[in-house]
Amino acid sequence: MAEQKPLSPFTLTPARIMILVLGVLALIFIIGSITGGLTNYQLLKNSTASSSSEGPASPS
Repeated sequence: MAEQKPLSPFTLTPARIMILVLGVLALIFIIGSITGGLTNYQLLKNSTASSSSEGPASPS
């Protein structure tokens, strides 16, 4: 039997490539939710504050 050389830690195998791709996608989702999510949260907060500053109609 021929002995196989051990894999280097930096050898790109199909499984390692898939893990790298999934990691990049996760980073894109995280960065997108942080940047867009915080902006949308601020807009929602401002619109809520402006609608509550008008005050509700007084009951008659």
